[in-house]
Amino acid sequence: MQRTDFSYDLPPQLIAQHPPAERGASRLLCLEGASGGIGHHQFGELPDFLNADDLLVFNNTRVIPARLWGQKATGGRVEILIERLAGHHHALAHIRASKSPRAGTIIQLSAGEGEAPGPYSLTVTGREGALFQLSSEEGEPLPSILQAIGHMPLPPYIERADEISDQERYQTVYAQRDGAVAAPTAGLHFSEALLSRLDQRGIRRATVTLHVGAGTFQPVRADRVEDHVMHAEYLEVDESVCAAVRETRKRGGRVVAVGTTAVRCLETASNSRGDIEPFQGDTDIFIFPGYRFRNVDAMVTNFHLPESTLLMLVSAFAGRGHIMAAYAEAIRAGYRFFSYGDAMFITANPNAGNSP
Repeated sequence: MQRTDFSYDLPPQLIAQHPPAERGASRLLCLEGASGGIGHHQFGELPDFLNADDLLVFNNTRVIPARLWGQKATGGRVEILIERLAGHHHALAHIRASKSPRAGTIIQLSAGEGEAPGPYSLTVTGREGALFQLSSEEGEPLPSILQAIGHMPLPPYIERADEISDQERYQTVYAQRDGAVAAPTAGLHFSEALLSRLDQRGIRRATVTLHVGAGTFQPVRADRVEDHVMHAEYLEVDESVCAAVRETRKRGGRVVAVGTTAVRCLETASNSRGDIEPFQGDTDIFIFPGYRFRNVDAMVTNFHLPESTLLMLVSAFAGRGHIMAAYAEAIRAGYRFFSYGDAMFITANPNAGNSP
């Protein structure tokens, strides 16, 4: 299977640069995986596509203000994107600079791009692959620094600086656990009012955690999809989630994952027999056509970048042909794409796992 099998042309004006005026005021394209049937709806209609026996699985990760700016002693400007916190004083990060900093380099941080350095600093202590090891051992804990001067890490296709409003809107209303550097964007559509409506209809909820890393935006560079090396992300699926999935199966309900991150959690925690077990640790699961899903029957998801691992995941779920046709229809109908864009509700294609 070739990377280019997942390519499509997207008019730039369809890339959402801001969220809708109100949370959940988005469109919802419904794709029936078995037939390829497409319906156009509003996100507020989502409860109409769910049953009382269904289980919605949400990712409760919370986006940290992970983007920082600073300069080296030489005056060279530096942009830092924290990938993962490791305790209160250490982190792994991506660093953009005219010259890669060496171990021992001290970076004086500023409150914004191009601003004068302030009282905070980080020290480069080494490398771990493409990531830099950073330490704040001599000063404030890293979480405190991020809260003081960090910026929301908007995706690279949002071509503007972050704004105050992004602190709320690039965050789900149910976010609880700090650690993500990208939002689980399917969850951005859910308002407190919509969650209440789902509760009133008796639709059950479960919560997993997957701290989304910046690797989610990394392009697939291998020509053959099977040669791609997937980035790792930390996740937790506890016994209460496993029990909720088992109970849903017994009563004939569907497990509905809210976002590809919830999908990756549920499938990582599934063993070869299809049973789900508690899991805590890193996952590098790569789901592409030919994969057989074990514990996801439907999903809520946004529209994904061309040739991305997430587009490959939804193609594995509903069939590549059905997904590419749905994307073409979404473009024709003027849907808004990517993190702040519109959403899809997709049901599984039982034949999608039989062949690419």
